[in-house]
Amino acid sequence: MTDTTRTARAGVPERPSLDGLEATWAHRWQSDGTYAFDRSKERADVYSIDTPPPTVSGELHMGHVFSYTHTDTVARFQRMRGRTVFYPMGWDDNGLPTERRVQNVYGVRPDPALPYDRDWRPPPAPVGDDARKNPTAISRRNFIELCETLTVEDEKVFEALWRRLGLSVDWSLTYTTIGRAARAASQRAFLRNLARGEAYQAEAPTLWDVGFGTAVAQAELEDRERPGAYHRLRFTGPDGREVLIDTTRPELLPACVALVCHPDDERYADLVGASARTPVFGVEVPVRAHPLADPAKGTGIAMVCTFGDLADVTWWRELRLDTRVVIGRDGRLLPEPPAGVPAGPYAALAGQTVNGARRTLVELLADAGDLVGEPRPITHPVKFYERGDRPLEIVSTRQWYLRNGGRDADLREELLARGRELRWVPEHMRHRYEHWVGGLTGDWLVSRQRFFGVPVPVWYRLDDAGEPDWTHPLTPDEAMLPIDPTSEPPPGHQEAQRGVPGGFTGDPDVLDTWATSSLTPQIVGGWETDPDLHRRVFPMDLRPQGHDIIRTWLFATVVRAHLEHGVLPWRTAVLSGWILDPDRKKMSKSKGNVVTPMGLLEQHGSDAVRYWAANGKPGMDLAFDPAQVKVGRRLATKVLNASRFALGLGAADALRAPVTQPLDTAMLAELSGVVATATTAFDGYDHTAALMATEAFFWRFCDDYIELVKERAYGSGPAADSARAALATALSVQLRLFAPVLPFVTEEVWSWWRYGSVHRSTWPTTYEVGRAMAAPGDPELLRLAADALGQVRRAKSERKLSMKADVPLAEALGPAALLDQLTTVADDLKAAGRIAKLDLLPDRTAELVVACAF
Repeated sequence: MTDTTRTARAGVPERPSLDGLEATWAHRWQSDGTYAFDRSKERADVYSIDTPPPTVSGELHMGHVFSYTHTDTVARFQRMRGRTVFYPMGWDDNGLPTERRVQNVYGVRPDPALPYDRDWRPPPAPVGDDARKNPTAISRRNFIELCETLTVEDEKVFEALWRRLGLSVDWSLTYTTIGRAARAASQRAFLRNLARGEAYQAEAPTLWDVGFGTAVAQAELEDRERPGAYHRLRFTGPDGREVLIDTTRPELLPACVALVCHPDDERYADLVGASARTPVFGVEVPVRAHPLADPAKGTGIAMVCTFGDLADVTWWRELRLDTRVVIGRDGRLLPEPPAGVPAGPYAALAGQTVNGARRTLVELLADAGDLVGEPRPITHPVKFYERGDRPLEIVSTRQWYLRNGGRDADLREELLARGRELRWVPEHMRHRYEHWVGGLTGDWLVSRQRFFGVPVPVWYRLDDAGEPDWTHPLTPDEAMLPIDPTSEPPPGHQEAQRGVPGGFTGDPDVLDTWATSSLTPQIVGGWETDPDLHRRVFPMDLRPQGHDIIRTWLFATVVRAHLEHGVLPWRTAVLSGWILDPDRKKMSKSKGNVVTPMGLLEQHGSDAVRYWAANGKPGMDLAFDPAQVKVGRRLATKVLNASRFALGLGAADALRAPVTQPLDTAMLAELSGVVATATTAFDGYDHTAALMATEAFFWRFCDDYIELVKERAYGSGPAADSARAALATALSVQLRLFAPVLPFVTEEVWSWWRYGSVHRSTWPTTYEVGRAMAAPGDPELLRLAADALGQVRRAKSERKLSMKADVPLAEALGPAALLDQLTTVADDLKAAGRIAKLDLLPDRTAELVVACAF
């Protein structure tokens, strides 16, 4: 690392400009190691950040700029407070989004049955629509290599944007969620969960995305309003009694295993314990009572199918009902009917899509006279995988689960207690965590039926018939990690035994991407691989993230750290809001209102965009406002010009000289209050309040103080020396106050007259400002002088005179005590207002009035 304290001063340029600062300083920071983590520091001197790894299969948008800027202000502030900041950057490159992107870009699909072809090369990308609709099948290994190749290129684009934005990341700490270290950590944690009984395998109803062909977890669900229709079906009860059922999913009629009503519903009390016969298929199903049945919904009695929705799963499990599965993993009805369902009527449904089977079954019901009335159109919430575009189905599959308190009251209470230990910014976000944990209905499903991910690190023995022994998985030693059980044999076996009776088979699944992302503190912190680093950074200080993934990333990370280490993974969580469009609607690709950041960064400059982002408080949504970006550029430009002016007066050579004049000490006294306000705000993770206080003072400093003292500062003698010293102190302090938000322009100005980097300088303190003053100052004196000067300016403006116009006579009226104060700054006021004569007329008015005669 270059010693930045020896970097030479650049001198004040003749025509300073914001253009090109990003490229200049991004290169300098990298070559100087300005943001390098110092591994020699002890834990008390370290501030570690668990940075969200963005998904590189998408595009960075203004929401990323918004939240990552917030985190960067924290990192810069803590670094200036004397902490060595552990600030890595990660790329979330495994999982479904990457697979989908590779399939769309190259027009390929993975086929595990195909052998690896080392000579295969992808087509030029991107391919056309025909290739996407008719993808080329390639081996699993070829597909994974293609995923790895594309993500590397995507990550370069992301890194370039982050550098342009000015994130003070230590780029030597970069990691990927599919990298070797991440795979080893993810598999190690899973194996330890398995050894402790926290991970387990089960055959159970599973939420299934038929488009992606994989199971999904409860945390990945979202409800979307979709059109549907209620169909009223006629079942036949005892003695031919008509039992009417309303359903939106008539195609699941062959999967019906019971009818269910509320225990207190007198309409059906005599049916409970009896049976009814399904229409079309004539299958006898029991009528049962359960408190979750809603008497006010439909006819008050529902059919239970395996499985139409999560309520079906609950009824099936708690009432111990039969299982009749009819929907396969491809989203089509299975070719053969379930046991007990006649093959004749089922044949018309076999192999159809859900929608096709629905139309066919409605026709069969109508022909049989068992469709009562016409279907009634409705709009209702339907569950989707958050990244999917087809409604979820529930199919029975064998999956891996991780205990998360969903079925363990004691563990649930422990995880709720962890949430209360955590510092939440803003505090009310804790309630979202508690609501999620308290509402869990099952354990975390962590296996996925995909390809580009961290393999589940187990094998299974095959019996003499070639069937896997699911209950006794074979596991590797941790020293072997990472491993891929689909291409490596287990200890004590040979590859030739794969798939052979008496041999073994590897688990074909991969772990949920959150199962890896939930270990980011361990992955970057050297867990089990670098004990010295781990003790210096873990548990971490900060988790910044979006409030919408409290249920996924934040909760999952708490679960993993609690189970493995018995601690919280970090001390503080800062939650970001959403970015809204100018109409205050959430930005999303589907709405077509997303703004990509690179064009804005190039047009207005990174400091301007960061200024806009910093105007959003933690936890609060912020509307994207191009006008606010322009305000940010105006501010950055003013920092350049005001600094050049102050340094042109000789301020650089007056630094640390005593500040003696009343107006100068008044300005520094007010600045001392700003330092206190900004420091308190940053300590509370309120970068917005810190920026507002600093910016408000800066404009008063430029518009009032500089105008009041510039004539004196041009001169010589003790009074002029005091003005230049005050300008120097104020400039030094304000550059450091602005540095977390405006890193480029503050670094540029700092280089003109100070050594080293502003981002490695010390954060300003009230003691520092006070030490510059020969005597205490009164902030009210600056406000008084500014008020008087403002009235003189207005008088000139009303007469359409230049601000440089002379004022032969000005009369100041007001309370005597106020005018006595004004006397101490009279010379500065006269010089700034070009007043030839200033008369003070005490006790003529209740407040200050300055009248000008021209």
